[in-house]
Amino acid sequence: MGECGAPGDVNSNVLIARSTGDAQLDKAVWQWLSWDKNQKTKEQIESLLQNGKHKELRDRLCCRLSFGTAGLRSAMGAGFCYINDLTVIQSTQGIYKYLERGFSDFKQRGFVVGYDTRGQVTSNCSSKKLAKLTAAVLLAKDVPVYYFSTYVPTPFVPYAVQELKAVAGVMITASHNRKEDNGYKVYWENGAQITSPHDKEIIKCIEECVEPWNGSWNENLVDTSPLRQDPLEKICDRYMEDLKKICYHRELNEQTSLKFVHTSFHGVGHDYVQLAFKAFGFQPPIPVPEQKDPDPNFSTVKCPNPEEGESVLELSLRLAEKESARVVVATDPDADRLAVAEQQESGCWKVFTGNELAALFGWWMFSCWKDNCSEDADVKNVYMLATTVSSKILKAIALKEGFHFEETLPGFKWIGSRVKNLLDNGKEVLFAFEESIGFMCGTSVLDKDGVSAAVVIAEMAAYLETKNLTLAQKLIEIYETYGYHISKTSYFLCYDPPTIKRIFERLRNFGGPQSYPKSCGVYNILHVRDVTTGYDSSQPNQKSVLPVSKSSQMITFTFQNGCVATLRTSGTEPKIKYYAEMCAQPEQSDRSVLEAELQKLVEALIASFLEPDRNGLTWRSA
Repeated sequence: MGECGAPGDVNSNVLIARSTGDAQLDKAVWQWLSWDKNQKTKEQIESLLQNGKHKELRDRLCCRLSFGTAGLRSAMGAGFCYINDLTVIQSTQGIYKYLERGFSDFKQRGFVVGYDTRGQVTSNCSSKKLAKLTAAVLLAKDVPVYYFSTYVPTPFVPYAVQELKAVAGVMITASHNRKEDNGYKVYWENGAQITSPHDKEIIKCIEECVEPWNGSWNENLVDTSPLRQDPLEKICDRYMEDLKKICYHRELNEQTSLKFVHTSFHGVGHDYVQLAFKAFGFQPPIPVPEQKDPDPNFSTVKCPNPEEGESVLELSLRLAEKESARVVVATDPDADRLAVAEQQESGCWKVFTGNELAALFGWWMFSCWKDNCSEDADVKNVYMLATTVSSKILKAIALKEGFHFEETLPGFKWIGSRVKNLLDNGKEVLFAFEESIGFMCGTSVLDKDGVSAAVVIAEMAAYLETKNLTLAQKLIEIYETYGYHISKTSYFLCYDPPTIKRIFERLRNFGGPQSYPKSCGVYNILHVRDVTTGYDSSQPNQKSVLPVSKSSQMITFTFQNGCVATLRTSGTEPKIKYYAEMCAQPEQSDRSVLEAELQKLVEALIASFLEPDRNGLTWRSA
């Protein structure tokens, strides 16, 4: 828990009288009540103490937040493992300590702070307030802070870090998570999310700095300190200007008769997507009025995740039908991810998966590069990337077209770092993605970006319209050229960490100790890769090429029939996810046969390896 500080404004006799009988818990309670100046969260802990809720107190106070695939993320509320004023102050103090050690010019270059529109009345906790406290910790230590004066898309923070040459940045967001959650996403000076060893070292520094410093609670510093600057106008203007680098058909965009509907899912996206469409020469997309403005309760959707498909896009699709708009673009609440739906000739809507959109983006970004590159440009210098659980369609396009394709561990933090490394070595990166509708078009932002992806897909649709093609028809053409890549991705909910561990340990000791399954139902397994332990049966030395990731569970099975399936835990939610894909050769064009084979394999995978009934897993709601 770190060292205990002075009792502050709490009467220690009262605390002793309320002893829980557990020394570690007593110390944690004492620290919380001494340090927390947020009346609402302080009262939550007081109430639990008075009511003898020792188990819940232990759950809230005797563990800490840790960095997952998207930084720190948890429910808002009282406790050291929740997102709240105190844990954000502690996290920022740790980051200050780490950056001060590592950068002699920290106090010249400064730090970027952005935030979305989340909030929770019961904890008096909002993204804006947490961002003010983040800034306060640094301003009190004489660090210049670029604090955005209003909410921004997550991609603006990594973009600003690079543009302003800051040492690092933080975005307060929980992206598409449920309304109860919030998060703290950290970007390094290279504009990519932090990876190991920075995350582990920052956690150590946080544990050394748990007691708030003088000035850390002074959220008014963002209004009074001469060291605070508002980067909003400069960053927004530069971002929109940089966006034009990936606009290839401005005249077509100006003339197109296609109409687009945009929903920002009660989040930050509306103003910025409007500006992006203007930058590309389009008429503004039609906003969904009920979802245009920020609403921390996400009132019109059961969950604020556009990845959930038609059920959460209902308002957008009905508006599009009314307005005769054929394409719907949906940015998630922090506008870093993008869902797309297109009305088919039958009148039905096709909601594209992340993998299908990646096939379209990959084809488009390479075609545009080919049509616009200089005569001496070398295709061998061109790269595209994807996370290892995403479709292999870019690999198939790369093999045929001659550019390079690379895989990373799940999470855009790995993509961002690798892209920066490639750029520093003179390579050209056109596109990168993760299957959970995260896309990076171009390299102005080294993270997923729903704003740029929305306008690129609009330009693609406008171009295809001139060829009498829809996005769905073009997708089939791409698959017929490069081979069908059919995937099934879903998840189970599991709120019991020991159960999750047991499921994966069973797979590692399937036929006996340290023995992975050789088949799944009737399907023979060719290779197994376990990134958690670093094992890969396909490698000569049996070691995984991808770096070991002990903090999360992930096992990939390659089957004899050409299917690749991965089981992994989520880095941000209580989920066990599965990803399965059939990668066919171009001559295997009977999609229905491939789909039937994949469906049967997925059913076997769930029944044999996950055993949902036996393990009490909750199926993803339809």
